[in-house]
Amino acid sequence: MAHDDAKATANILHLPFADATRSVRHIFIRDYVIDAEIGVWEHEKDTHQKIRINVDLSVQENTSHHDDQLGNVVCYNDIVTNIQKILAAGHINLVETLAERIADMALVDVRVIGVRVKVEKLEAVEGAASVGVEIERHKQP
Repeated sequence: MAHDDAKATANILHLPFADATRSVRHIFIRDYVIDAEIGVWEHEKDTHQKIRINVDLSVQENTSHHDDQLGNVVCYNDIVTNIQKILAAGHINLVETLAERIADMALVDVRVIGVRVKVEKLEAVEGAASVGVEIERHKQP
């Protein structure tokens, strides 16, 4: 039996990126490449390898306008700085663990209602541009 994605239904709540009807803003970080201590294999211990991180945030707009003030928005630079802190804390075995830590960090901000995180190892598998994981997490209503 063939699977037809166009007809498939699921009880998955997808991340509501920018959505004016729900007052949701989309903040993102694209293709952030950094060296990381990551991996479960012995040859990945005590070394660095390149990873690429993408983060998408659904942010509830609490005011009618941000008044051109950084304090009134979720700052993408703060997200990157916090990713750097997570990586600086030491070796991480799994890309899944890193993705979860990034999602947890982002959801601490009360304005962030959902996050999608993609973590890719760029040098792990010969012949593959990347391998990794993508997760999506939401605050419970």
